[in-house]
Amino acid sequence: MQKNTSQSRDYTKQLSHSQNFLTRRQLIRKILSLSSIGKNDTVLEIGAGKGHLTEALCAVSGLVCSVELDRRLFEHTSAKLSHLTNLKLIHGDFLEMPLPEKGGYKVFANIPYFITTQIMEKLTNASNPPSEIWLIMEKGAARRFAGFPRETTKSLLLKVNWDLNILYHFRREDFHPMPRVDSVLLHLKRKDTPDLPAGSLSAFRRFIEHSMKYGVCGRAGLLTRKQADTALKRAGLPPACESGITLYIQWLCLFRCYQRFRPDRKG
Repeated sequence: MQKNTSQSRDYTKQLSHSQNFLTRRQLIRKILSLSSIGKNDTVLEIGAGKGHLTEALCAVSGLVCSVELDRRLFEHTSAKLSHLTNLKLIHGDFLEMPLPEKGGYKVFANIPYFITTQIMEKLTNASNPPSEIWLIMEKGAARRFAGFPRETTKSLLLKVNWDLNILYHFRREDFHPMPRVDSVLLHLKRKDTPDLPAGSLSAFRRFIEHSMKYGVCGRAGLLTRKQADTALKRAGLPPACESGITLYIQWLCLFRCYQRFRPDRKG
């Protein structure tokens, strides 16, 4: 996405105001210990900031590629960490740079909260996605991605390819400057085998959207009550509650049932 000069200035200013830095080494070491990052890993960091997290990532991984848009921070961190031989610091916009086309890599980052959705979409929809992702983000956003308090179309589609869980809850005082929202560390791990083939994702999306609007069963539903109850019972799952299906595995079971019994299926 190309930005004109005025848009670029506004974007950079908004990005600068959205940054909340982690500087306490003990806390940084603690959250890194929750990851699987090791000396054989290449790690992509989104936003080097003042370099505190970047330096710690270099200590535990093989290679760190860190992207920083803010020119002032980029120059500061380049000088500060010039002694590190396993750091590649890039001045640029992560949303506009290409991701690795081949090879394995992981992502660990304290991201600007106002572009959380764009970052998540870029990483999880990549042709060569990372094997694992750890993102420090606003608590409410992390809960929505993980399907709390209830699943959404976005969370259900994510779970086809990714396992998601919240690993750590921060205090607001852990950051400088202190954010106005609560923050957590969200972990995503790519599944070795997706729960659905890529060709079924569009149909799964339509099934979810229709069922959330009209209900799974009933006059406008895509399944009869008997079909839904039988499918869930045979899978050893609880029945769908009246307030909506709350478990990803229930949605998956009912979609597979729909695929077997949908009207347009031959034979």
